[in-house]
Amino acid sequence: MDKRAERVELTAHKRTVLGKQVRQLRRQGWVPGVMYGHGFDPMPLQFEVRELKHTFAQISGSQLINIKIEGQDQPEMALVRDVQVEPISRLVSHVDFYRVTMTERIRTEVHLSLVGQSPAVQRNEGILLQGISAIEVECLPGDLVDAIDINLSNLTAVDQGMFVRDLVLPAGIEVLTDKSEMIVRVVPLEMKAEAEEAVAAAPVAEVEVITEAKAKEREVEQVEGEE
Repeated sequence: MDKRAERVELTAHKRTVLGKQVRQLRRQGWVPGVMYGHGFDPMPLQFEVRELKHTFAQISGSQLINIKIEGQDQPEMALVRDVQVEPISRLVSHVDFYRVTMTERIRTEVHLSLVGQSPAVQRNEGILLQGISAIEVECLPGDLVDAIDINLSNLTAVDQGMFVRDLVLPAGIEVLTDKSEMIVRVVPLEMKAEAEEAVAAAPVAEVEVITEAKAKEREVEQVEGEE
C-alpha cells in the first residue's frame, strides 16, 4: 500500500550571511540552507533550528514540503536533497532543498516500509533477508508517495519473497528499479551468517527533473529500440 502523507509546511528566511560567517548564524539558532531547481536560481535560506528539527521528524526523503519564504506570497514546493550533520554534536549544519514544478516529472527514491510479521519467521522456520530498502521512480511531484508498505504477513513459507515486480503502485508512477531486484525473502536458518553479511542498501539517488526535451529524447530512444 502506498502512503500519501499530509503536506508539511516549513518557514524559511532569505539568507544574506554567506561563507564562513554562517557559523554565527548557527550560534544564533539558525541552520543555513539553499534551495535550487530546474529553471530556478539558487536561493540562500536560513531555518529556525527547532522548526527544522520538528519538520524532519515528520517527513521521509520523498515527501514534498511547502516552504513558506518570508516576504514571498506563494510557498515553494520542494524535496529534501541533502542534509549535512556535524559528526560530534549530530546537529544539522546545512540543508539543501530541491524546488519542484508540479507539471515536470522527477526521478527520486521512495522508501519501502516493512510492516507486519512473516508467519514462517514467527514459527522459527527461517529468517527474513532484506534486499533493497528503496526503489527509484519517475512521476509528477503530485503523484509522489511518502513510502510503500511491504506486507510481511504474506510470507508464509521458506523461500517465499517479494520482488520489485510484485509491487502495485498508483497510476502515474513509473518504477525505474530493475524488476528482478529482491525486496525481502524468507531464507533457511542456516543462511543466517550470509544474511548478516548482506550488502547495505545503495545510496539515495539524486532528484532529476524530466524536462520536455529529455522526454522527447527518451521517446526517440524507445522508438529506435523497437525498430
